[in-house]
Amino acid sequence: MKNKKEATIRMRLAPNEAARVIQSRDKTVENVLVIGDLHEPFCLESYLKHCKEQYKRFNCNRVVFIGDVIDNHYTSYHETDANALGGGDELELAIDKLSRWVKAFPVADVMIGNHDRLIARKAQSGGIPKQWIRTYSDVLNAPDWNFTERVVYNNVQYIHGEAGTARTKGRADMMSTVQGHLHTQNYVERYVGINYSIFTAQVGCGIDHKAYAFGYAKAGKKPAISCMVVLDNGELPILLPMQLGK
Repeated sequence: MKNKKEATIRMRLAPNEAARVIQSRDKTVENVLVIGDLHEPFCLESYLKHCKEQYKRFNCNRVVFIGDVIDNHYTSYHETDANALGGGDELELAIDKLSRWVKAFPVADVMIGNHDRLIARKAQSGGIPKQWIRTYSDVLNAPDWNFTERVVYNNVQYIHGEAGTARTKGRADMMSTVQGHLHTQNYVERYVGINYSIFTAQVGCGIDHKAYAFGYAKAGKKPAISCMVVLDNGELPILLPMQLGK
């Protein structure tokens, strides 16, 4: 056994998975860290540390934020908290908290989620041409974050997932699919046929469900606090739930 990291991998994963993870360190492969919904400024403080640890642990060389990096509670189309921060204060706090993510992962693909899109929707409702709207990268001080609706790496598609579950989307497209949006869902499923093998995955999220922004869900299931990695050029998806109390 080469080192303590390999020993940890062998203890935490099934033998066949551990072997593939360790092998991936010895060759040039693409290992993707997938970060769940943040909803800043309402993300758990410890979630960033968890994601940074997994990036290093699995030798990742690409980062995908699965969407809703910002919450925009103040401008929601649904009922907002009467004691919530005002628009300027919430945005300023969100940008400040996102700056730590930008520092940790300066180059990343960021899926545009329904909460990220709220300001553009409000502008559309108000008849404001899109030429007047600043880019996400500009507003959030993330110059090397690529904000987009969808990316594909090694035949795996990454989307925010507003149209349904990952299993539904993956089977409809017959394509391995990773998505967020559904805070309480956290799974990897594989579908195998005569001529194909795909997986579908719900990442989970990093939200603080006690924050007022999630008051609408207090009577429901608690969120799945998790990120994931997709290793070995899209072949090995691994969910990485965060231990409670961290």
